[in-house]
Amino acid sequence: MRHAVHRVEAFEIVGPYCLRIEFADGLSRTIDFHPVLEGELYGPLRDPALFNAVSLDQEVHTLVWPNGADFDPETLHDWPEYEAQMAVLAKRWAASAGPSGRAS
Repeated sequence: MRHAVHRVEAFEIVGPYCLRIEFADGLSRTIDFHPVLEGELYGPLRDPALFNAVSLDQEVHTLVWPNGADFDPETLHDWPEYEAQMAVLAKRWAASAGPSGRAS
């Protein structure tokens, strides 16, 4: 099964945990990431300074954070199709986190 290869071309921080993302195919999407910032990988991004340290990886054409967090460009491009699933996963990550906030 083939799927389109999407590339993030640019982004802008437009609010707390919100990014406007521009894709190579001309699509522009604004995503509020707050509901999915849970668990060992994405939870640390609740720190606004870390979240705002997002950058564009020119090699893989997606958004990356200094702690190693990233999202597949297809997931970002087609966010409305993935948003509910990501929120369910985030709840699972939060529930499995120990008192330190890290997965146990």
